[in-house]
Amino acid sequence: MRYGVTGHRVLPAGIADCAVAHWRRVLPAGSALVGVSCLAEGADQLFAAFVLAAGGRLEAVLPWAGYADSLTGDGSRARFDDLVRPATTVLTMPDATPRERGFLAAGQTLVDRCDHLFAVWDGQPARGVGGTADVVAYAKQRGCPVTVLWIDGVRRA
Repeated sequence: MRYGVTGHRVLPAGIADCAVAHWRRVLPAGSALVGVSCLAEGADQLFAAFVLAAGGRLEAVLPWAGYADSLTGDGSRARFDDLVRPATTVLTMPDATPRERGFLAAGQTLVDRCDHLFAVWDGQPARGVGGTADVVAYAKQRGCPVTVLWIDGVRRA
């Protein structure tokens, strides 16, 4: 089985711990674990790091060539580099204008490559094309099981 992730780039306090605790409970360790991530800041990098630390294999789906240069959060570019290097597969979407099309294409490709999607998501509409809500909607349309990981009452900034 392949497990994918979609989620917010900025995670409020407690959400990362909630997601990691869930993954520890339900995911296999070692080579039986295959994770698919777009390696964005926040939930994507958190899941990718978890997969690699558990001894799993990582597949990366990037929204466009040079995507790493768009990562501006504290340390997110360095984490991206550390995560993409050991990935067994790296798929890069064709360059798109506007860039949001690249996010949507990557999210849809991620869903098409996984058997189960984890959404570190507050349940709110996407703030841009290809956001978490769009990826979750696509997964549901495709019949891909989705597990939402969030804490009731927590709001994102």
